Amino acid sequence: MSSTLTSPSPSPSRNRSARGFRASLAAAAVALPFLAGAAPAQAAENPYERGPAPTTSSVEASRGSFAVSQTRVSSFSARGFGGGTIYYPTTTSAGTFGGVVVAPGYTATQSSMAWYGPRLASQGFVVFTIDTNSRYDQPSSRGDQIQAALDYLTGSSSVRSRVDADRLAVMGHSMGGGGTLEAVKDDPAIKAAIPLTPWNLDKTWLEVRTPTLIIGAQNDSVAPVASHSEPFYASIPDSTDKAYLELRGASHFAPNTSDTTIAKHSISWLKRYVDDDTRYTQFLCPAPTVSLAISEYRSTNCS
Repeated sequence: MSSTLTSPSPSPSRNRSARGFRASLAAAAVALPFLAGAAPAQAAENPYERGPAPTTSSVEASRGSFAVSQTRVSSFSARGFGGGTIYYPTTTSAGTFGGVVVAPGYTATQSSMAWYGPRLASQGFVVFTIDTNSRYDQPSSRGDQIQAALDYLTGSSSVRSRVDADRLAVMGHSMGGGGTLEAVKDDPAIKAAIPLTPWNLDKTWLEVRTPTLIIGAQNDSVAPVASHSEPFYASIPDSTDKAYLELRGASHFAPNTSDTTIAKHSISWLKRYVDDDTRYTQFLCPAPTVSLAISEYRSTNCS
């Protein structure tokens, strides 16, 4: 389905330093009311809340409160990545939304990640599931392509006016998950990262300052958690908000099909760190307990 939106003239593509600079400006703008003596009640209001107050049912539902449309991005119009599909809330009255780029794994295409598009967009995000330049691209290349897709989404896409370019997140499966770590290592202005059963030869991520939720799979034989997800999590500084969720009995390919546990915690993580929406903290803190769906959970974001 093609977008019929009428958009303003394309703005210059955003680069990493620009995102960081604008994020600093946004932080300064938040601080100004306090310097001017604004009332605490006014300062506490969050302009980024989207949708009604969440419940367990609402974050586990297959669709959220926003109607969703989609538009295809061809590989010919993409620069630095292989094209993809953008899913977005149809409303224009709720303000701008945070943007999320979702990358596939080795040999896979965006179709393997398609279920995240409408599921996340219906909760109040603009979601871009992408194809990579080659199905065989390694995580470092996928990280660069994720960055290029963020730039396209906020600077050139037909829905750029709906996206808040200072509130962006990245997700990815397998080597795409390794690519999300590469992306946030290079660009700490990204607000949230969710690597899904990630694979990367680099095991240490001391540079990561972005709040990161790593989702591993207990029975993963492609990227075993003992040599991928767990050391990735352990190497991220404890000063960074981070969490490790392990799916009980799941394989490496669990993130490729609709999964309530993945969706619930991904939505909550994105809401908390992209929208700064503390209404979703209840689904992350206290840390979820071991259950039929979760074999392990660790975090630093609840202290």
